Amino acid sequence: MNLRVFSPNGVLPPPLLARAIPFVIFIGLLAAEPWLGRQLADVIDARWLYGVRSIIVAGLLWFFWSRFEELAVRRPDRRQCFLGVAVGLVVLAIWLTLDTGFFVLGQSGSGFDPRTGEGLLDWPLALMRLAGSALVVPVMEELFWRSLIMRWLVNADFAAVDPARVGISALLFSSLAFGFEHSQWAAGIIAGLAYGWLYQRSRNLWLPILAHAVTNAGLGVWVLVTGAWYFW
Repeated sequence: MNLRVFSPNGVLPPPLLARAIPFVIFIGLLAAEPWLGRQLADVIDARWLYGVRSIIVAGLLWFFWSRFEELAVRRPDRRQCFLGVAVGLVVLAIWLTLDTGFFVLGQSGSGFDPRTGEGLLDWPLALMRLAGSALVVPVMEELFWRSLIMRWLVNADFAAVDPARVGISALLFSSLAFGFEHSQWAAGIIAGLAYGWLYQRSRNLWLPILAHAVTNAGLGVWVLVTGAWYFW
């Protein structure tokens, strides 16, 4: 199937669409979630919409998988994996530190609270949230922010850009945008710089995906242990 759409500037190539569509759908469903929750209140607990969103995006990633040439490379070796895990844990520590005041856009809300009305943890709901953030989101966001945006800032033909040749300006601007996607903007910028540096250094997108997954999984475990739902 030849996926092409027309824009005022011409035709958008399939590689761009494959990396942009899952992210755009994820953000669009996130924005629509309050409205959807109200419309479906009699049918489904609105908190399960996160799982629906994750399944839809996972399906899109599976559909476009053959177009992700950067994921067809050799998996990271043991030393690289150790580096990815270490970076992910450092980012996690920063995320848990820069969580108040100037470092947060707006006010922290109640977050995703997977407890029942009796105050007990609803494990299926909690594990759904953890799986979506640790398994789906890292792949989706690294394909969009690092593979697409960071390289596109160097050349519109981003697929031809060697990650090792990405300059500081592309790394910085993509990290700024990534940071302000999150309410914890400062931690987000640092995370973007860390994941982007990993991609530059290793030329292997699996490494920032691993680091991102470690950060998100660690954050999820922290939330479940401490009850700091506002991180979710």
